[in-house]
Amino acid sequence: MKQREKIIPDAHGRVLEVGCGSGTNFSLYDRSKVDTLFALEPHAEMIEKAQKKPEHMAGLDIRFLETGGEAVPLDDNSIDTVIFTFTLCTIPDWAGALKEARRVLKPGGRILYSEHGGSPDAGVAKWQRRFEPLQKALAGGCHLTRVPTDMLAQTGFRVQEGHTMYLPNTPKIMGYAYWGQAVSA
Repeated sequence: MKQREKIIPDAHGRVLEVGCGSGTNFSLYDRSKVDTLFALEPHAEMIEKAQKKPEHMAGLDIRFLETGGEAVPLDDNSIDTVIFTFTLCTIPDWAGALKEARRVLKPGGRILYSEHGGSPDAGVAKWQRRFEPLQKALAGGCHLTRVPTDMLAQTGFRVQEGHTMYLPNTPKIMGYAYWGQAVSA
């Protein structure tokens, strides 16, 4: 939650959250800055859980979209902020999802991201590669070796502000964190 708190309050305008899950981020949005939240989630059961949390949704105009990030049913140039929190590790077609984010972002719009991923430390990275097949099987396709900043760059984004660290109280192979914001390059 501490990682999410670093980015979610900065969302503004029309917001697209890719992979809203059970609504974990909803309570973190600054209601005075968000006009509409499009909560995209491919799993109906997760949307049902999110809809049962009215205390988190109070004051937010939330519109649920039951689909994956690779096919966003919104117009081009219609979103001010796109949110990715701990989802780029599991989206099968991550490049497609980021291209869709780019398509729907208004000129000057930005991505706010908080993800985990590949460590720059050779020893940790070696163990991430070894453990990743098990991690993917046990954690819904979660990859340990994806590097979010590289993924953003490969799909036409430029990181404006980026931070990294090992998360405390988390095994290093699962806890190398990336967060910040990116804009179209």
